[in-house]
Amino acid sequence: MRKVWVIGGAAAGLGLSFVMLLVVGVYMVAGNLTNGVGAGSVGLAKGAVPAAYKSLVQQWGNLCSAINPALLAAQLYQESGWDPNVVSPADARGIAQFIPSTWASHGIDGNGDGKRDIWDPHDAIPSAASYDCELAKYVKDVPGDTSDNMLAAYNAGAYRVIRAGGVPAIRETQNYVKTIRTLEESFAAPVSRVDPSRQAAGAIAFAQKKLGTEYLWGGNGTADQGGRFDCSGLTKAAYESVGITLPRVANDQYNAGPHPPRDELLPGDLVFFSDDLTDSRAIRHVGIYVGGGYMIDAPRTGAVIRFDPIDTPDYFGATRVTEDGAKALPTAV
Repeated sequence: MRKVWVIGGAAAGLGLSFVMLLVVGVYMVAGNLTNGVGAGSVGLAKGAVPAAYKSLVQQWGNLCSAINPALLAAQLYQESGWDPNVVSPADARGIAQFIPSTWASHGIDGNGDGKRDIWDPHDAIPSAASYDCELAKYVKDVPGDTSDNMLAAYNAGAYRVIRAGGVPAIRETQNYVKTIRTLEESFAAPVSRVDPSRQAAGAIAFAQKKLGTEYLWGGNGTADQGGRFDCSGLTKAAYESVGITLPRVANDQYNAGPHPPRDELLPGDLVFFSDDLTDSRAIRHVGIYVGGGYMIDAPRTGAVIRFDPIDTPDYFGATRVTEDGAKALPTAV
């Protein structure tokens, strides 16, 4: 729940001007996110990596030219959602989801304490980077993008990549490569303006039709809930109305695309709020930006869907939702 002040009766009158700003802004602004953030020293998007792991990811993400911090972050998020204690049905363990047999061969003592602990992120994150770089060496002479081939080797094995002369024609492997490279854009700090979403206008139009609707914790807008929403339920439904499926909770919605800075926000961007501005996993509120420093949001129990200002001390950042970015998100993290 956010502490916000209520926009008075004038808020409703702002709607038309916001729509006009939307129409002008969403389709007129040009710019490009770099295609693949590449190797070397890549900046991480604000708060995308929890503060406890950011320095590790930044350091070890530059271990070799086939990886970068954003790519390593994308893998870790995809594997565990930054949970250092998770165990998969296949007995993959910890933040990097190593199977014990793989850990026995490839785990390293990342923090120099004399132990290789599969559960310790200070060992597991360096080990994930080290393993990626080992795989990259195996496929270094294979035609095509080295990072793509490395990811394919991670998923399908280096032999299959070598035999295929690149990413093999295995749907699971191809999807894995695309997923990580797409998520990579979410974890990288953009180096130029990012493209506007063509679905943004429709998402805002949906949200505007819900103005005045009473808030409901856990609300998805279903008939049995009286068409009511909570914050992330509203944003999910708004983008679902234009064919983009977002995760249910706000802190996962943050990873549905690149992150424009405050001075480059466009209508349709999702805007996020948190008490911890260093960790996207702590995000607790989301709204849809409509221009002029305002969003449409479902703020809290006892309130209604309304216009609220975004420039508050708990403003975390924004996401420009993309269809590929949303599709890349894991179903459960």
